[in-house]
Amino acid sequence: MSLNYRAVGWNRQKRLYDTALVTGIVLYLAVFIAIGLTTHPEASAEVLMIRGFGSGAFVLLHVILAIGPACRLAPRLLPLLYNRRHMGVAMFSMALVHGALSMLMYHTQGDLNPIVSLFASNTHYDDLMRFPFQTLGFFALVILAFMAATSHDFWLANLSAPTWKALHMLVYVAYAALVMHVALGALQAESSPLLSGFVVVGFAGLAALHLFAGLRETGRRDRSLAAPRDGFVDVIALDELPIDGHGHVACLSGERVAIFRDGDEVFALSNACQHQNGPLGEGRLIGDCVTCPWHGYEYERTTGVSPAPFTESVPTFAVELRDGRVWIDAKPRPARDAHHGGEA
Repeated sequence: MSLNYRAVGWNRQKRLYDTALVTGIVLYLAVFIAIGLTTHPEASAEVLMIRGFGSGAFVLLHVILAIGPACRLAPRLLPLLYNRRHMGVAMFSMALVHGALSMLMYHTQGDLNPIVSLFASNTHYDDLMRFPFQTLGFFALVILAFMAATSHDFWLANLSAPTWKALHMLVYVAYAALVMHVALGALQAESSPLLSGFVVVGFAGLAALHLFAGLRETGRRDRSLAAPRDGFVDVIALDELPIDGHGHVACLSGERVAIFRDGDEVFALSNACQHQNGPLGEGRLIGDCVTCPWHGYEYERTTGVSPAPFTESVPTFAVELRDGRVWIDAKPRPARDAHHGGEA
């Protein structure tokens, strides 16, 4: 979080994350080109670069899409989520280099505008074996460009978290287009089973991860609690709440509530972080603040307001202890009006 918008608020964690990311990309390209020169000595440097950047972007997209559900299944992987947008921008950059080199090599030799040539050079949309797969890659690149351009917290704040999140779900449309782009391209130009195998295994693996994460989340979701008495709902026994700073999530009137305990005091806040709707109940109570597990946004445990100078806030809930049990008012207190501030 930051008081003013900045390109990147560099800290040690971001530097380590991005250093590892760039190092991995450079190593991948070096290994890919070295293997390509060995196995296909007749291939030109341009072709190897096109394939290297394209395959690298495709692999990185699988990693990006796997991080979310993987973190739901294994919370120790959460550090990978903190700066995932940096990974997304890096992936788009690789895809852009792949697309630019492809256009330069295959669509700049004639009189037509390269974009026009892309769509006019192959119109066999009714033939699977000759389908113009390059257009699918072009549309996917447009979506990825939009996502990279709106990755900064400026857009998150001004579009609102739900709208921003909904728009960025277009990554799955881009992924579907790229799967078809690679699969149809391989059908036309490649005979190696490795590429086809990766497409199949990658798609199946991502589908399985999302399915298992969804089933686990459904299984962990609290059933509807008893009808409120005097507006309060009997949620859980005090002794069942964690005392190590971890939270508990309950569902009241269709809204998920994050509950934390500090000795014999209990605090309840909305489970949705104002940054990207992260699950506050899966975060930690550190001092007087609840910390979101996704990106570290903080909210004061009694007021739901971020510590000064920040002004984000979430609704809170009145809590009463009755005979060793935690009762929570089903009607939340309104969140304080806030103006969002953040960083990339």
